[in-house]
Amino acid sequence: MLTLSRPLLTLAAATLLGAAAAHAQPAAPPAASPAAKARADNGRPPFTPADVRFMSGMIGHHAQAVLMAGWAPTHGASRAVSVLAERIVVAQRDEIAFMQRWLGDRALDVPDPAHVAGMPGMEGMHHEMMPGMATAEELQRLDHARGAEFDRLFLTLMIKHHQGALTMVDQLLAAPGAANDDAVYKFVSDVSADQSTEIDRMTSMLESMKP
Repeated sequence: MLTLSRPLLTLAAATLLGAAAAHAQPAAPPAASPAAKARADNGRPPFTPADVRFMSGMIGHHAQAVLMAGWAPTHGASRAVSVLAERIVVAQRDEIAFMQRWLGDRALDVPDPAHVAGMPGMEGMHHEMMPGMATAEELQRLDHARGAEFDRLFLTLMIKHHQGALTMVDQLLAAPGAANDDAVYKFVSDVSADQSTEIDRMTSMLESMKP
């Protein structure tokens, strides 16, 4: 009986392992997700036309809210309305900057917030207004109001304005494939939560003004 020495046994084992490895099929790489494929294709994060419409439209929508809220200090608004208006200005300016960056990062057109339908001088653009936005005539009435009259009209218009923003969120989420971008989904979730809370607050404030 032939007995192999330890070096020969080691060599035989290595030969068998090498032959097995040569015949083994290489493991298939993991399939790329649609988001990763989109980044590989064009170097930009993925998005849908509905995402773009929402972000572009909401820039103008927010810009009008900032305009309206910015009148509170000069139009005799009450302390409560002034505090609310200041919150709206700060929050929505920050959100406008976010939406502009989002569009710019994807090499898309970035709307100018100053070019908003329904603002003074933009009377011919009513067909481009987003849900809930005030018309040029409503803005003129608000601009002419002072004191308690301003408070009531501001709250009435801003409630409608916020409700329009919630409609825009619902329209986006109903679009196939929309809001799959993590940044978009988080943003619309924040918009929905914040503006729903402010609608409740403004409704209570308006109710308290009734005689």
